[in-house]
Parts: sequence; structure tokens; C-alpha cells
Amino acid sequence: MFDLADNDKLKFTATSEDSRVLDALAHAQRHQAARGEYITAFNEEGKEVAISFATQNWRKAVLDKTRTGQFVRKHFEAMVFTALAEELRTGDVAVVGSEEYADWSEQLLAWEVVQETLGSYLVEVGLAEPGESAEFDAKSFRRQLEDKLRGAAAAADAGYPENDGLVIDPETGIPSLKAFRADGQRPSAKRLEQEIKARMPERSLMGIVARTAYWVEWWRRFGPPSGNEPKLTDPLGRYVIVTFVKGTNMGPYEAARHIPGVSGHELSYVANKHFSIQLLNEAVADLVNAHARLDISQAWGDGTAVAADGTHMDTYLDNLLSETSVRYGKPGGIAYHHVSDTYIALFTHFIPCGVWEAVYIIEGLLKNTSEVQPTTVHADTQGQSFPVFALAHLLGFDLMPIRNWKELTFYRPSKQSEYVHIDALFGEPGKNVIDFDLIESQFRHLMRVAVSVREGTISSSTLLKRPRSGSRKNATYAAFREVGRVIRTVQLLRYLTDAPLRRRVTAATNKVESFNRFSQWIGFGNRGVIADNDPIEQEKAMKFNALLTNAVIFHNALDIAEIVRQLLEEGWEIAPEDLAHISPYLTEHINRFGEYSTHELGIQPDAYETKLDVDFTPLREQDLTPAGLGQAA
Repeated sequence: MFDLADNDKLKFTATSEDSRVLDALAHAQRHQAARGEYITAFNEEGKEVAISFATQNWRKAVLDKTRTGQFVRKHFEAMVFTALAEELRTGDVAVVGSEEYADWSEQLLAWEVVQETLGSYLVEVGLAEPGESAEFDAKSFRRQLEDKLRGAAAAADAGYPENDGLVIDPETGIPSLKAFRADGQRPSAKRLEQEIKARMPERSLMGIVARTAYWVEWWRRFGPPSGNEPKLTDPLGRYVIVTFVKGTNMGPYEAARHIPGVSGHELSYVANKHFSIQLLNEAVADLVNAHARLDISQAWGDGTAVAADGTHMDTYLDNLLSETSVRYGKPGGIAYHHVSDTYIALFTHFIPCGVWEAVYIIEGLLKNTSEVQPTTVHADTQGQSFPVFALAHLLGFDLMPIRNWKELTFYRPSKQSEYVHIDALFGEPGKNVIDFDLIESQFRHLMRVAVSVREGTISSSTLLKRPRSGSRKNATYAAFREVGRVIRTVQLLRYLTDAPLRRRVTAATNKVESFNRFSQWIGFGNRGVIADNDPIEQEKAMKFNALLTNAVIFHNALDIAEIVRQLLEEGWEIAPEDLAHISPYLTEHINRFGEYSTHELGIQPDAYETKLDVDFTPLREQDLTPAGLGQAA
């Protein structure tokens, strides 16, 4: 440990004015050659080395009552390195030149720079109205949060007597909701679904990829790193085949045995040299944009909401880069998807099992370059931490919790705040109170963080690894926590009092879980095991699968729309509510196996039709969300 902490290898710096741990480390380093049981408790200037940063148990172990002015050497060293590890985790100590353990505050824009764009930023993210931004300051921010929390609590309290679905235990304060019973699929919706499934034309995956490549031209995103035109005889054909092979998770050499006219070496070379993570993201965005322009997509949503969730992906046990998942009990990684309310994936990450998934909730939204820009985010349990709620709010996103909300703490606006019906939710009177004074004092730092993340000078994932860590020294960390407490309490109160909102949350959850199954059905190669050891290639594997999955979703949407046109011509009356129940995650008509013919690569399809003579405005006006969602096979 001493060798690792040597200044020639790692240079530590305190990120606050509190340097007690580093001072203690320096003291331990000065006496690292000592062999006795005790070392002096005084530094070179004759002052006693401060160990007040340590717990009482550590101090008892380090100090010996019979040896005044001395430390028990081994216990002192263990205490120092334990505290150093903790401060590196919380960000109170940084490593100069490091990326993971850098002082993230140094990556933030200066306040003078932030001030220049703050007015327009506040309007853009919905924190201020046009014309108000010039006057928006720390007091305005505080008042806004206070009003938001007081208003949500007052509305929940006033509406409790008529809220038949909510019961709050007066003793424990634990809320419970009556189970929502869906009305079920209407007979007309069932009939429509059966007719559409019966008429879906048989497709091959290769043909689906080829036709979407002709229509959307996503294949033009790819090429050699030089930026020159690809020196391939048939670039469209080769890129379609590579997307099919990599998206299904087939190895290039195994795929070459089933695809005439290509070799494993060629497929591997093109995948490595012509496809990058950035280009794959752009191709995914092309399909998202094309899907959004289809009238049929309005049956499923308006693109303003997204659900973020991860699904486990297997890797080989001897893969040095894999980790064993505590949740699944096997090695692998997490495919983390942001799935739009229109069923299509906006962004995909591949992350290790041991990583806190919540740091990627915001990251995926910011990296989404498509025209579909959601403002509401549904996240799983990992997204319920205070810093994620705080950053989402500061960036203009509405983060909604979906699971395990019963045991979460509700916070009061003030010690004096009491409620007639819901007071038990907040615990003991006078407890669990928001520190609005702290929020107001840290307004500049909070705005610096938000604008810096939006401008890309610091990533949200890097940032969120620190404020979640529980630092007791950095006031900005604490302010993040307080803002998060406000916003999470408001969202929980909304969830408990708004039955249609709960149904929307359930629908969003169903969609992302169905997408996970659908994408895994498409990635059937190698039994779903990711064989690559390189983290870049692992990430690319997830992007390829997302690209192929989105292509199938887009193509299925076109086929469904064409069948609906046929039915309308035949005299069917199709209600938009019925069409909303038809999921594009249909698989029965898709042929995944056998010899993969390439004859469809040379067939240019007719232009597709985006329009559909169905009025979807009732879905938006009534705020309806389909309760029954199609499942992947």
C-alpha cells in the first residue's frame, strides 16, 4: 500500500479544505520504515496529527492509554488506508491525472461562463419561463422547489379522502395501493390483433435488413476510418450482411458457412474497420427518426416518454472483463436500453454487472441524437437515488419511479409542515425536513453542474458516481441530495395520487421488458453469449443488436400499417384504441434459421407509405395508454 501511495506513482489531492486524511497519510509515510509497535502522534512541526476523521472505534484502536502521544503503528496505518479508500470513493480525495478518480469539480465550467448562457438554459429545461430567466436566482430556485413540494403534499392530502386506491397505515406510515385491475382487451382489439397476425407476410431477417437499408439508407453511415468511400464491390450488401451477422450474435466464420458468397475473414474485417460505436449510434438514430415519421407510431405514443432498464447478457466464465451478477448469479454484463413509448430503442449501452446502472439513465438521454427527445423517464429501482432525481430535474427531465417505493422516505417542506390525512407518510413530526437553506447557498454550483453536463465538459456518469457516494465534506454533494429529496418526494406523491399516471408507468415498464425479450430473440447466435473480450467490441455487439432490432420494429410497423390499410378498404372500422394494443414486437412471421439467401439484397423495394387514415387524437386527448402489450415470442 505504501508503494502504491508513493507520490512518484499516485499524487493525491484533497477536493475540499479538509486535508486531515492526506495529512495522516503523509505522517504514516514518514514512519513507514519504523519497525516498532508505536510511532509518534506529532508531526514535524510538533503538532498532534488529527485523526478526528476516523470513527470512535478506529480511534480507540489507534490510541493506547498507556502510551500518551503515540499511535499503535499497524492500527494507524490500517486506519489511514481505509479512510483513504473511502475518500477516493466519495470524491473527497482525487488522484491527479486520473479519469476515474479525478477532481470532477475542475471539469465544470466557470460561473462567469455559465452566467452567459444560464438564462436561455433555464428556459430550455423548463426551470424558468421566457422573460423570467433574467430574474431567476438562488431565491427563485429555492421558492420554486418549496412551492413544488408544498403543492404536491397539499394536493395529496386534500385528495386522500376520495382516493379509494391509496391506504396509509397511521402507525407505520407505509402506503399501499389497491391492485389495478385492467379491463382487459376489448373483443374488437382481439379480433384486430388476430387478423393482423394472420396477414403478416412471411419475412426473413436478411430481407428485413436489406429493405430498411434501401428505404432509410442507414448503411451510408458506415465506411473506413479515413472517411473515404468504401472500396467494396457492393457496400450496401456487405453492410447489410455484417449488420445481420453481428446483430444476431453469430460469429463471422460460423455465419459464412450459411451465407453464400462471403468469407469469415471478410465479414470480420468489415465489422472491425467500417463500423464504429459512433457510426452505429447514428444508424440507430436514422431508424428511430424514420419510425417516428410513421403515422402508425402515434398509436403507441408521442415520443415524449422513455423507459430505461437493463437486461443480463451472458459472457464466458473465463472472460477477464466480465463480472458475476449478484442479481442473476452468473457472469456477464448488462445491456442497458432506453426504449421509447413508441417501442423503438433510442440508445443502448453495455455495462459491467458491478456498475451502478443509474449513472447511465441520464447519459443515454444526453447521447440520444435522434429527433425523438423524450422529457419523461421511467427507471427501475436503481434510478431512485437522490442525485439521479436531482440531475434529471436540473436537466429538464421528469424522472418517474416504478418499483419498491413503499419503503422510501418522504420529506417535509419544513418542521412545521403537518397534514390532516397523509402526515404519517413523512415519519415523526419535525423529522425528515428539506434543508432549503443549503440548496439556496449552493445554487451557483448546482447550475454549474447542470450546464457543464449539458455542454459536455463533464459526463453525467462521471458526475453521478460521486454525488451518490455520501460525502460529508462537500456541500455540493449535500445540495444534490436535498434537491433529489424534494423531487423524489414530489414524484412519489404524484404516483400515489394519480391512477392514470400509475397505468402509464406500468405500460412503460412492460414495453422495456418486452423489448429486452424481443432483442434477445433476435440475438439468438452463440446461444446469446457475448464472446468478445474487448469492451469496445462488447459495446459494438449491443449496438449491432439494437440496430437490427430497430430495423425489425420499423419493418413490422410498416407491415402492420399496410394490413390496416387493407382492412380499411375492406370496410373494417378500426378504433385507435384497438390499434394501440398491437405491438410491433411480432415474431411468428419471421424466419431466423436455415440457409440465409442473399438474393433480396439486389431487390430494391418500392417506396413505403407513412400515412395512415386513422385518427389518433383521441388517444392523446384521453391520455389513454394500452394496458395489454404484445409479447415477443
